[in-house]
Amino acid sequence: MTDKRPSPIRETDDTARATARDLIENTRHAALAVLDETGAPSVTRIAFGQSGNGQLLSLVSDLSAHSKRLKADPRCSLLIGDLPSKGDPLAFARLSITAEAQFLSRDDLEHAKRRAEWLATHPKSGLYVDFSDFNFVRFTPLRADLNGGFGKAYQLSSDDLAMRA
Repeated sequence: MTDKRPSPIRETDDTARATARDLIENTRHAALAVLDETGAPSVTRIAFGQSGNGQLLSLVSDLSAHSKRLKADPRCSLLIGDLPSKGDPLAFARLSITAEAQFLSRDDLEHAKRRAEWLATHPKSGLYVDFSDFNFVRFTPLRADLNGGFGKAYQLSSDDLAMRA
């Protein structure tokens, strides 16, 4: 028997791309899913942001379990989208990004610029950004699922998420 129900996934359009990009640009925290030592999923909350050239970033401690797990297996997912102060959270937009993580070296020529950009949007991290165990992680998006609210589901490519010119 064939399932004749229509797909809940809409064709990706400029409105969906703009919603996804707005979420990326304006969200300051994310849920990060990694794989633990047994291959099971593990989720934590991280600070989230973008570099000036649109790279998805976080600042994480080497002491955290998720850092160790990302170093062992860089496959991960991010869920971004701030909860509203009122209303049903499921009625508001959120973006699930499948990505690969890469730890960035403090010796990288771009580190000082990345640090300054991060502090501009995450000023409280100035308390620990220079601790030796904290490093920036870049998340390279592979694909994403956007739920723009009830009845607004889209699948996006990495190109759909690229920073606006």
